[in-house]
Amino acid sequence: METRQAAMITSLNDLHELFEDGHLKNQQILVLGEGSNILFTDHFEGIVLLNQMRGKKVIRETEQHIILQVSGGEFWSSLVDFTVENSWYGLENLSLIPGTVGAAPVQNIGAYGIELKDVMKSLEAFELATGRVVHFDNKACEFAYRNSIFKQQHKGKYFILNVTFQLNKAPNFHLEYGPLKEAFANVDPSKIDLKQVSELIKTIRRSKLPEPEELKNAGSFFKNPVVNISKLELLRKQFTDMPVYKLSDKKFKLAAGWLVEQCGWKGKRIGDAGVYEKQSLVLVNFGNASGKEMLALAISIQKSVKKKFGIDLDMEVNVV
Repeated sequence: METRQAAMITSLNDLHELFEDGHLKNQQILVLGEGSNILFTDHFEGIVLLNQMRGKKVIRETEQHIILQVSGGEFWSSLVDFTVENSWYGLENLSLIPGTVGAAPVQNIGAYGIELKDVMKSLEAFELATGRVVHFDNKACEFAYRNSIFKQQHKGKYFILNVTFQLNKAPNFHLEYGPLKEAFANVDPSKIDLKQVSELIKTIRRSKLPEPEELKNAGSFFKNPVVNISKLELLRKQFTDMPVYKLSDKKFKLAAGWLVEQCGWKGKRIGDAGVYEKQSLVLVNFGNASGKEMLALAISIQKSVKKKFGIDLDMEVNVV
């Protein structure tokens, strides 16, 4: 990626200085953490704000909970390890997810039955147009599946300074996800260890997803589509073995990876752009594929899924 300018933000004061000096006016602004969920297809003609704010602090403690405030530039995976080491429950199912804490609410990251919205209490953000610091409680973020107000109507308008989590002091495991349920099926619930759960989730992730240092990728490229009961019934008539996850009496989640695989994309490679051989939800760059080539592959996949299943497959990755 090439850009006209970039700024490393290590404190709120850095943002105030940029705002007061006029650097945030009349140009595009891109807030970036680790960039793990971004696909660049062209040069970015604007200013990139790199969130490098660090720090963690317990701001309140009760008999049942720890209220932990974490700066937006902290690495997400390191935060989860920190909470596990301190025996604070709530983030363990989100182990090994790449990215930063500030990016997590934008995407409403989730895995293995837990989403950010389930553990986040509030956040503070710098409004780029006004220079104000704005407080958002959980409800104000309008969280949805891999979505939030920061990805929709407030996209590009805020720099997330910190996120506050409400964590449990006592075990409150969520082990309904298949491999987790199977692993702990015959284990006394009182004997299940927090670190054991976290390490198992890391093992599962490593078995399905390539390490970015070894094979370039942006993690899960597509969202799992949600359909209504009438659409589901039509699909089941033709695809009886289709995996389905019930969200409510009217909404059902389908496995995007399964849909992509059924269209013959698993392990397929076009130049240096390809679909990971172990998980069809992951697009990988084998060397020198450009952003435009990766996007072209993604669009081809979307078209084939639409043709075979009549389903619009939305990208989870943000295209710039």
